[in-house]
Amino acid sequence: MITKNISVSIVEDNDEIRQTIALIVGGTPGFECNFTFSNAETALEEVPDLPVDVVLMDIDLPGMSGIRGMKKIKEKCPEIDFIMLTIHKDEDSIFQSLCAGASGYLVKESAPVDILRSIHEVFNGGAPMSSSIARKVTDSFHKKVENPLSERESEILQLLCEGLNSKAIAEDKFISPETVKSHIKAIYRKLEVNNRAEAVSKAHKQGLTY
Repeated sequence: MITKNISVSIVEDNDEIRQTIALIVGGTPGFECNFTFSNAETALEEVPDLPVDVVLMDIDLPGMSGIRGMKKIKEKCPEIDFIMLTIHKDEDSIFQSLCAGASGYLVKESAPVDILRSIHEVFNGGAPMSSSIARKVTDSFHKKVENPLSERESEILQLLCEGLNSKAIAEDKFISPETVKSHIKAIYRKLEVNNRAEAVSKAHKQGLTY
C-alpha cells in the first residue's frame, strides 16, 4: 500500500533556521517540504493554491505576524494544520496562537525527532503542546465572561490585541479611521479601561479574544 507523504510548508524569516528545518523534513521518508517562505504576506498569497497539509509558522515575523498570517490562511484553507514556531516559550503568544486556530507549537531548537513527531501528530489529529499551555487553554474556557462588546467592537479589539494600529484596522475592516477611533472609545468605556495596553490585558484575562 502506498502511503501519502505529509506535505509541509515553512514560514520563517531566518534563512538558516528555515533551510535547516526544510532539510530535516524533506530528507525524511514520509515527509516532503517543497514550499518555504520568509514572510506571512507571501505565504498568504501562495499557500492556498499549494498542496500543503501542515504549515510550520514562525510567530514573530516581520510585517504581518505569524498569528495573523495563520488566521488569514485558515480562513481560506481551514483544512491546513498549523504548528507555531517560537524561540522562547512565550506562553501568551503561544496561547493566542492556539486559541486562534493553531494545532500546536514547537521551540525552534527542537530536536529533529521532535519536529517530525509533532508534524506527524498534528497531521493525524493531535495537538502537541506542553502541559502548562494545555492548562492555560482549558482554563480560558472556564474564565470566559459575558462579552459587553458588539460584534464589530470585538473584531476591532482582536486586531488591537494583534498589534494593529487604527489605520491598519480601518484598512482591514474597510471602514474609516474615524469610525475605528469611535469604536475604540466605546471599547475603552465598556471595558472600563483608559488605554490600549489595559484593554489588551483585560481582553486576555476575561477571554474576550480568541
